[in-house]
Amino acid sequence: MTEKIEQRLSELGISLPATTSPSANYVSARRLGNQIYISGQVPSAGGKDTYTGKLGSDFSVEEGQMAARLCAINILAQLKQALDGNLDRVVGVIRLGGFVNAEPDFRDHPKVINGASDLMVEVFGEAGRHARAAVGCSSLPRNVPVEVDAIFEVN
Repeated sequence: MTEKIEQRLSELGISLPATTSPSANYVSARRLGNQIYISGQVPSAGGKDTYTGKLGSDFSVEEGQMAARLCAINILAQLKQALDGNLDRVVGVIRLGGFVNAEPDFRDHPKVINGASDLMVEVFGEAGRHARAAVGCSSLPRNVPVEVDAIFEVN
């Protein structure tokens, strides 16, 4: 039987990638009661950074949104692994934290992180609506333009 969220991902043309292990002394996901915290995910695919550079000089808002969407896809992959493969156990998305590697005069951080937020609503519907932060910073690991972390309510 096809799971509801897997079916929705298929309809959206999204295939979740294999997860990667953290590159330092932390875990990718941590469960506390009915919440799962997903560590910051960057826009990588196949073990390689898909985007590198800054918003406002190297990337447009629209390109930043695509990078944030890829971060969200990687979040879902980590979440699926943490839930033993069953994304239908997600009750809702509690919060996304978005970090945007941007030039000092860049002002559209929230628009960039919309790429991740919009995907959560596309996948989970009303349960995908969440609290959020969108923060600009002067650099991110490996010069990626976006990093996103998440908290989910699960059963």
